[in-house]
Amino acid sequence: MTRTTPAGPSRSDAVRNRRLLLDAAARTFAERGVEVSIGEIAQCAGVGKGTVFRHFSSKAELLAAIMLGMLEELEGTATALLEDDDPVRALRDFMTAGVEIFVRDRAFCEVVGRPSLQSEQVRAAIQHLRDVAERLTARARSQGAVRPDVTGTDVVLLLSGIQHTAEPLLAADPQAWRRYLELAFDGLTADTRRPLPHPPPHDLPLTAPNPDH
Repeated sequence: MTRTTPAGPSRSDAVRNRRLLLDAAARTFAERGVEVSIGEIAQCAGVGKGTVFRHFSSKAELLAAIMLGMLEELEGTATALLEDDDPVRALRDFMTAGVEIFVRDRAFCEVVGRPSLQSEQVRAAIQHLRDVAERLTARARSQGAVRPDVTGTDVVLLLSGIQHTAEPLLAADPQAWRRYLELAFDGLTADTRRPLPHPPPHDLPLTAPNPDH
């Protein structure tokens, strides 16, 4: 009698499992940050740990997939806003969308704020986001609508700063970040030509500092 080998999961099952994993990982990372375990993600998705590793070689790879999705979402928003006829409104809407992502997703804050957690793909996506933010900021600068020494890098860095400022208040008041967004935006659009006391960063911090220096 010929023995048959049990068939592996079908392509449709594999696609379904990958989607379940990404959705479960997005939820758990957002709620609990990057320290959540693969076992907890698998349990949330309703699959075994082996299924996770068939799709992603490590937790870092799974985390990168989630981060890339969110960075692409924000970059897409920024790119669409380049078509807005009002550059100040476009910049405000971009900052609003960015802070909303930081507020809703704990892992996003941790990865963007800790270069040691960033993969090459994530670093490239952050840089692309910075480039689009610079284009949005340049439009507003060219009309004299924001300070002449404000850069796109400044704007991107402010997104996490606003979330961090509001974080102690968010459990009791989930919309408290909007107050600090307006305070920050008023600073960008202040009617002043007094230069800032320190030069702008040349780039976003995409590499971890060397402790030996």
